[in-house]
Amino acid sequence: MANLAAVEQPRDYDAWLVDLDGTLYRPRPVKLMMGLCLVVFGFRHVKLLRRFRHEHEALREHLTEPVESPFAIQLERTASATKRPLEEVRAVVTDWMVARPGRFIRWFRRQQLLSEIASFRAAGGKTALVSDYPAQQKLEALGAVELFDVAIANGEPEGPSRLKPWPDGYLKAAERLGVAPGRCLVIGDRDDADGAAARYAGMGFRLIR
Repeated sequence: MANLAAVEQPRDYDAWLVDLDGTLYRPRPVKLMMGLCLVVFGFRHVKLLRRFRHEHEALREHLTEPVESPFAIQLERTASATKRPLEEVRAVVTDWMVARPGRFIRWFRRQQLLSEIASFRAAGGKTALVSDYPAQQKLEALGAVELFDVAIANGEPEGPSRLKPWPDGYLKAAERLGVAPGRCLVIGDRDDADGAAARYAGMGFRLIR
């Protein structure tokens, strides 16, 4: 059974703001399956995908001013560094980091957490999905689209203007839900990203391990 440990014991909140990758599904087996797929079918893309992840962490650390789309900057920097056409980079990233993982994440859903979210929502709580990567296709793969009132995802319309640990995505989600930050609980798998963002925003935090 998944360890759904909490950094603090959740009190009553009006909204739950939930991370996606590593939170709604167990990441290790998905990474293993994707690694095997890359070796067999996508080895020529490994360098590009590593660069894309490098640019993601660089933006997480160094992007201090809000922008329209961190995802677009990440794509552009990856294209420049790898000397590959921008549209080719976009296609590879969409295929290998958005579409293909959907084939596996449904096998490794954190069903207990998804059931808790459904129960919270059924009791009148508001919910939002907040992700630093495109989320719609993965939510569909998880069968979890209907669990969230709002989705704030980097690379999708009205996404965050900076990456976690900046609190932009969570604050935008709270605003769209009409809930004060102090009445929001962030649920995520990284204390250095989701947890830090929650603390900056004045929200509660629950760590998923």
